[in-house]
Amino acid sequence: MHSKLVLCLGLLAGLGQSALLNRRAALEDCLSGSSTMVDEVGSDDYNRDITPFNRRLSFKPAAIAVPTTVEQIKSAMACGSKLGYKVTAKCGGHSYASLGLGGEDGHLILELDRMNSVKLDKETNIATVDSGTRLGHLATELFAQGNRAISHGTCPGVGISGHVLHGGFGMSSHTHGLALDWVIGMNVLLANGTLVHASETENKDVYWGLLGAGSNFGIVTSYELKTFEPPANVTWFVVNLPWKKNTTVAGLEALEDYALNTQPAELNMRLYATRQFTQLEGSYYGNRTDLEAALEPLLNKTGGKLAAAQTVSWIKGLEHFATMKLNQTYPYTQVQEEFYGKSLELKGLNGTAAKGFTDYWFDVAKNETAHWYIQLDIHGGKNSAVWKADSKLTSYVHRDKLYILQFYITTSGAPEKGIKFVNDWSSATTAPLAASDWGMYFNYPDTNLNRTRAQEMYWGSNLGKLQKLKGELDPHELFYYPVSLSPAQKPELA
Repeated sequence: MHSKLVLCLGLLAGLGQSALLNRRAALEDCLSGSSTMVDEVGSDDYNRDITPFNRRLSFKPAAIAVPTTVEQIKSAMACGSKLGYKVTAKCGGHSYASLGLGGEDGHLILELDRMNSVKLDKETNIATVDSGTRLGHLATELFAQGNRAISHGTCPGVGISGHVLHGGFGMSSHTHGLALDWVIGMNVLLANGTLVHASETENKDVYWGLLGAGSNFGIVTSYELKTFEPPANVTWFVVNLPWKKNTTVAGLEALEDYALNTQPAELNMRLYATRQFTQLEGSYYGNRTDLEAALEPLLNKTGGKLAAAQTVSWIKGLEHFATMKLNQTYPYTQVQEEFYGKSLELKGLNGTAAKGFTDYWFDVAKNETAHWYIQLDIHGGKNSAVWKADSKLTSYVHRDKLYILQFYITTSGAPEKGIKFVNDWSSATTAPLAASDWGMYFNYPDTNLNRTRAQEMYWGSNLGKLQKLKGELDPHELFYYPVSLSPAQKPELA
């Protein structure tokens, strides 16, 4: 009996493996017939495209298609849909959770970074940008073609699509808002294969959903971006903060009051701390003299000292915060790290929340020898362009938050320990807060969340409407990943 059972199980396993191989062969045949280039397993392109930013999270796709036209994207997507594969568009590959690789094994990946055209209309100052463009290339081209810019993050290798479609905070956001605030139109392929244009006046529900939760509804093929003329000069700066456990709560509360009520629109800033130091760093739209005047009331209350500052050109200012050459295109070599990250979007950090945060910082984190950092981005405030934008225009739900707080720890050899370290610190911070006072930022995804909790944290009060839209546009979850939106059972647009 035992030998027969083993034989049957072996036969079933063999049949399952055979079916898998046949299905993958069918996918290869379909992609070949679509005229879309496919990375050959083991090739330089394949190894480059499969490399995750977070070394802790490597996944094996069913195939990596590399389209160079909208028609090829459509054809490759149709192959995945017909053969039952989840389809994931990858632009920059910088996701903390490797979501550009599907966040799990077995997805059909559409590597878009060969599609990176940036064309500026010098009459309208509207740029048409391919969805595979990296931020550094976008910034370089906008400036070169017409002395223009948009607001975006600091890492030049990050792809525009994951960044823009879920927020897009950076060192110009206090002055000019989030990256998604500069999107006035998009061409997007929906799950049913149709190409539609979405804007404030055309397919408005799709436009709203894409700008905040875009990876759930389709594959954007191009963006239309309004642009601004950047200042001739900016001043980057570093402020040292000599905070100790008994002064940090007061320091955080002084920082919060300044961010809420005083910080000028021209000042973009974040708090950055490691085990060794605590500082403020940022970029000011103006010269050093005006920067010093803007910072004076904050430094007087926090004991901070301006340690470094330099007035440079717009492009040099971007290069200062970049971790590599600014103009990044194909071929792109991924710089890898191995880490666990988590974010909180907070209406404030004061009182008992600030005390819980500070106690953990000085009692626990200061004794942790693995490399870690915290980054407190000043996201809102009465002078912030993030707060001034129309909150109903996009599905980005955390526009009312003052801060984006990011926790990061390297996890080489001990991921469980690092994950516990970050989660305990986060819990110490949020324990006294009302649920409405905090959430999480999708662009710093937390791999420790289950799907239900992730949706609540990332999309908050917009979740119901987004799930209805998901049910309408992608009811069979072609664009699925482990923390993607769940489609409503009976789709009905709100």
